[in-house]
Amino acid sequence: MFSGCSGDKSKKQVVFFSNKIEAVNTYNELAEKFEKENPNIDVIVSAPPSASTVLKTKLVKDDAPDIISLSADRSYADFVDANILEDLTGKIDMDQVDSIYSDMMKNLELNSKSGVYGIPYALNASGVIYNKDIFKKLGLSIPKTWDEFLGIAQIIKKNGITPFYFTLKDSWTALPPWNTISSTLVDSDFSKKINKGETTFNELYSETTDKIIQLIDYGHSDNFGVGYNDGNVAFAQGKSAMYLQGSYAISPILEVNKDINLGMFVLPATNDTEKNKLVSGVDVYFSISKDSKNKEESIKFINFLLRKDNAQQYIDEQCAFSAIKGVKQKDSKFEALDEYFKSLKVVDFQDHYYPAELPAADMIQTYLLDKNKNKLLNNFQKEWVKANRDYIEK
Repeated sequence: MFSGCSGDKSKKQVVFFSNKIEAVNTYNELAEKFEKENPNIDVIVSAPPSASTVLKTKLVKDDAPDIISLSADRSYADFVDANILEDLTGKIDMDQVDSIYSDMMKNLELNSKSGVYGIPYALNASGVIYNKDIFKKLGLSIPKTWDEFLGIAQIIKKNGITPFYFTLKDSWTALPPWNTISSTLVDSDFSKKINKGETTFNELYSETTDKIIQLIDYGHSDNFGVGYNDGNVAFAQGKSAMYLQGSYAISPILEVNKDINLGMFVLPATNDTEKNKLVSGVDVYFSISKDSKNKEESIKFINFLLRKDNAQQYIDEQCAFSAIKGVKQKDSKFEALDEYFKSLKVVDFQDHYYPAELPAADMIQTYLLDKNKNKLLNNFQKEWVKANRDYIEK
């Protein structure tokens, strides 16, 4: 799907490729504003379904867009490794980006490479979406430790209310609770340690598997028969007190019930309050294709998007968080996350380091059903080695 201007052939045309179909209107508004300030440049926003697959096809056909904007995960590392991204060192003012997110991008690289190849822009977060009215009715406050978290679930269940609404018919929905626990308990350099043979997933994920399985007991009667969309509707209708999901789920929930009184808090994965962290990764980054014929214009557009007024517009309209210094999400639904962002007690999603070939969601979904811990951890190790043959140190 192409959106935006059809393109005046007398102008420089910058193709901005994004995986954010839901953000097309925002990007088009920003592109129009940019074009008024830069009348000799057209920005064409492209946000097709299955964006990653479409992009890989374009790259194979030497038809790379000028600007690539995706979520920062293992695919970014593959792009850097394949040498298809422009080094933006000195071309973008990185001082305006919080360094913790620049470091996240750098940590994703499988073979650390000198230079700046991705500019962090917007962030999402994973944690606990909760019904404030139910919490108030039961006299509950936001938990700060794992034991408090389970204790709250027990109180809610005793009062005849479903604590968590699971949607495990869609296997990917096993990842949000998995990430919120494992990302706090396991260091972000785990992939390098695994590849060096310094540890195994049996060691790294043992506590995570023990903890995530405890949550299933506080689900509803059909944890594996309901999908994500139905879960959004159910939570919007007040059918559970909590929802283990990402911040992206809030918009569809509000579309069902704009009056629901909800908020979001960090899932406290440990009993040590100093070690609990907000799981938040780079949901939008900007890169420029090395083969772009419009690099100067592309750099100008990226610098325009990084301006505080434009970065603020993006996070306000997309219910997101910003990697740009001084740009804050002011919605009260996220007030419980403020202290973590301010103190930079933030850690990236574990699955951002997983290669596409690793069937993590399916394996975790199966574990939550059969509760076979050894099977899960052994499969994690086997599938990781299979998918990372080129990076495993012999």
